[in-house]
Amino acid sequence: MSSTDLGRRLPLFTRERGAIALMFLQNGYLIGNWAPKVPEFAARLELQESVIGLMVLFFGLGSMAAMPLVGWWVSRHGSHGLLRVMVFAVTPVFILINLAPNVVTGAMALALMGATVAGTDVAMNANAVEVERHERRAIMSSCHGFWSLGGLIGSASGGLIIDLAGNWAQAEFVTIVALILGVLAWPRIFSDRPHPDEANGAAKPATVPPFRNLALWLMGLMCLFSMVPEGASLDWSALYLRNEFGADAALSGLAFASFSAGMAAMRFLGDVIRDRFGAVNTVRVSVIFTIAGLMIAGNAPGAEWAVAGFAIAGLGIANMVPVLFSAAGNMPGLGKGVGISFVTFFGYSGLLFAPSLIGFVAERFGLAIVYVGICVPLLLVLAGSRLARYADRDGCSHPFAGDIGG
Repeated sequence: MSSTDLGRRLPLFTRERGAIALMFLQNGYLIGNWAPKVPEFAARLELQESVIGLMVLFFGLGSMAAMPLVGWWVSRHGSHGLLRVMVFAVTPVFILINLAPNVVTGAMALALMGATVAGTDVAMNANAVEVERHERRAIMSSCHGFWSLGGLIGSASGGLIIDLAGNWAQAEFVTIVALILGVLAWPRIFSDRPHPDEANGAAKPATVPPFRNLALWLMGLMCLFSMVPEGASLDWSALYLRNEFGADAALSGLAFASFSAGMAAMRFLGDVIRDRFGAVNTVRVSVIFTIAGLMIAGNAPGAEWAVAGFAIAGLGIANMVPVLFSAAGNMPGLGKGVGISFVTFFGYSGLLFAPSLIGFVAERFGLAIVYVGICVPLLLVLAGSRLARYADRDGCSHPFAGDIGG
C-alpha cells in the first residue's frame, strides 16, 4: 500500500467490496436453503430424529475439519486464489445431497457441504479483513449483514420452491443462483498478499504459534459466548413464546422475526458505528444491549415483552462476532487466516454443541432460565472487550475509541 493510500480512504463502494459482499450473500443463501430441505432429506432417507441430529453433526465435523486447514493455507498463500476455487466448489452441494441414496452417503455429502461452506466462510472473512485494511474503513459488519440477507432469502425461497416444484427443482435453482453469484464475484476478488503480519509494509513470519497465544484463546471464547445467544434466540425463541405464554404460531414467529430484523438492520449500520466510535466501544455497547434484551425476554410478563426483548438482543448481538472476526484477523504475529480460523472454530463449535445443552437445561428448568443464564458468559466478552482494539488497526478512524469504560 502506497503512502498516498495510507493518507486517504478509497470510495465507499468498490469492486472488491462488492465481490466480498456477493460471497457472503452466496454463503448465507446456501445455508438458508438447508433449513427447508431438512424434512425432505429426512423423509427420503427414512431418518429418525436422533439420526437427523447425528447427520447434522457430520456437517459440523466437516466444518471444523476445514477451518484450520483453510486458515493454514490462507496464512501462507493468501485468500484470493483459494476463494476463486471455493466460490465454485461450494455450488453443487445440494445436487450431491439429492444424489445421496443412503445414510452413509448422506453423511458424506453433509460433511462435504460443511467443509466447503465453512472453508469459504474462513477465507472470505480473511479476505474481508484485507479489504478493510486496503480501503481503511470497516466493512465486516455489513458483510455479515449480506450473509444474514442471503440466509433470509434462501430460507424463504427454498421452502416455496420445494412446495411448488419439488426437491430437485430447489437443488437446481440453488445451484444456478450460487453459480451466478460466484461468477459475478470471481473477477473482482481482492488480491491479498500471503503474509501473517505486516510491519513497515513488509511481510514477516508469525511470531507466536496460535495455540500459545493466550489473547487468541480468550478471543475464541468471546466469539463462542457471542454465538451461543444467537443460536439460542434463533432456535428456541418461538418455542419459548408458545410454551411460556401460550402464544399462537403468528405471535411466536414474531420472536424470530424481530430478532432477525434487528440483527440484520444493525449489521448494515455496524460499519458506520464502528468507524465512528471504535471497535472496543462497539463491542461494549453491543454486549450491554444483548444482556438487556435477553434479561427482558427471560423475565417478560407477556409474549409482547419477550418479542421486544428479542428485538433488542438482535440489535446487540449483530456486531459482536463481525468485530471479533476483524480483530482476530488483525492480531499481531498471526496470519489473517490463522486468527480467523481459530476464533471461527471456537464460535461454530458453540453453535454445534450448545443446542443440546440448552435443550437439557430447558427441559428441567425452562427456557426463561436459559435466556437469563446465557447473560453470565457475556460478562467475559465485556471484560475482554479491549481485545477488539485490533479491529481498528491500520486505519479505521474512531475518534471516541476508549471513551466508554476506559
